[in-house]
Amino acid sequence: MRRVTRNLIVVIALVVVGLLALGALPGYLGTGEPYHLVVEPTDEEGPAVNVTDVSERRYPYLTGALASEDGRSEGYQTGPYGLKESFTHTPFDEVDALSQRVPEAVVAEGRVRIEYEGNRYYATVRRESA
Repeated sequence: MRRVTRNLIVVIALVVVGLLALGALPGYLGTGEPYHLVVEPTDEEGPAVNVTDVSERRYPYLTGALASEDGRSEGYQTGPYGLKESFTHTPFDEVDALSQRVPEAVVAEGRVRIEYEGNRYYATVRRESA
């Protein structure tokens, strides 16, 4: 094998390994107290986002919070220097997506009114200890 070809294969392999590391490693990084997507029951009237049919793959934090007994999703820790958030799915992304589906359902900054199986909730992201 020629030297140029071997060097090209090594560079391509390093790029592939680097891209795989960027995809896998940020999920394992995390600092500080975790954030949880929290759902709280409400009787307030008004527009709400219907989340009865949302996918667990698209909204893992929301479906986790709705299925849990305490209304909290599993924790999400931010990464150092904001690097992790660029490469991973966050509960902030889910609340953003909900607020874009029905903008009138946003009650306050970061708080969205949702409807799940006939029950109404507020969905918000909070920093809480376990």
